[in-house]
Amino acid sequence: MSAVHWPDHLLTLEEWADLPQDESLRYELVEGVLSVVPRPAPLHQRVMYRLTFQLNGQLPDELEAVQDTEIVVEAAHPATVRAPDVVVTHTRVVEANPARLDATDVVLAVEIISPGTKRTDQVTKFAEYAEAGIEHYWLIDLDSPLTVTAYQLIDGEYEIIADSEEPFTVTAPVELKIDPATLATRR
Repeated sequence: MSAVHWPDHLLTLEEWADLPQDESLRYELVEGVLSVVPRPAPLHQRVMYRLTFQLNGQLPDELEAVQDTEIVVEAAHPATVRAPDVVVTHTRVVEANPARLDATDVVLAVEIISPGTKRTDQVTKFAEYAEAGIEHYWLIDLDSPLTVTAYQLIDGEYEIIADSEEPFTVTAPVELKIDPATLATRR
């Protein structure tokens, strides 16, 4: 068995793409620094799936929700690549099947808060996604009661457009009806 030599310097986007794949962990690149976190727990995965299903049932044909897709938040060195839990992008982009999406292709990024990611999701990614121009950002808090907070980028800052544990409707990026209570249920 040979040992994998992990980087000892800030990675470029090209070096990031050349790293060995390991599906047991989730990797992100933060200003050139490799960040490793455990894969999502089962409830987290259920919420990802259920939200993706709810979104795809309502999105117009030109938009599509996908799970766990890398997005390049900053391509210039030192690069930043994030992997939101759910992303809404253009169907043509999904069909082109790029290795990772550019932030300009992301209509909505969704993060599900897990133990160990709360500050990153609420502060760091919040700022990174806004700076990258991702127009819509949602945070899902799994603590009971499960809540969804939806933000829209207005004049370069995220503003809350919905924050609820009850069913709600947003009109942007398109009209979407979301029922947070059903995201954690099996059916």
